[in-house]
Amino acid sequence: MTKKIDLSEPLLIKRYASRRLYNTETSDYVTLEDIAGFIRQGREVKIVDLKSGDDLTRQYLLQIVAEHESRGESVLPISVLTDLVRSYTTQAQSVVPDFLAASFEMLKKGQSKMLDNMAVINPMASMPGFDAMRAQQEAFFKAMTGGMGGWKDPDDAEGEDTQAAEAPAPEEELDAIKRQLAELQTKLSKM
Repeated sequence: MTKKIDLSEPLLIKRYASRRLYNTETSDYVTLEDIAGFIRQGREVKIVDLKSGDDLTRQYLLQIVAEHESRGESVLPISVLTDLVRSYTTQAQSVVPDFLAASFEMLKKGQSKMLDNMAVINPMASMPGFDAMRAQQEAFFKAMTGGMGGWKDPDDAEGEDTQAAEAPAPEEELDAIKRQLAELQTKLSKM
């Protein structure tokens, strides 16, 4: 009988004393790149030290980000990284996590609305493979935001038909998102 995998539960990875990482679902060893792949596929992970039981997830996720950044796969601008380092030594330390979470949520919602509008006005939306591309983007944003909230804006789910007629043009939304991000960066740099 095969073990049933519950995808709603985080994938438990155990770190042995040898620093090897063990996937408890598949009973095999995994690398950081394997873990990054699980996350890109939309799976939550939890990494714990086998001996002490300490949660090491944050440490390993930061290591994955650092490795991608060092390979030239830059997502975070130098100014943001600099501000993050500063936040560890200032009063902003308590505000930064909430600020970053809100920023990613705003980015995710803006991307979702832009994709929804693109599907309405873009003939590519009916092309084969478009849904797969959209699913990949959903997984990406879920991974980038740590699974916060859903892909869809909950307010949009109820009255989608009435709101669709009132939705601003994609260019206006993109400009608004750019303005909001610029304002958030300015606020962060002042902290």
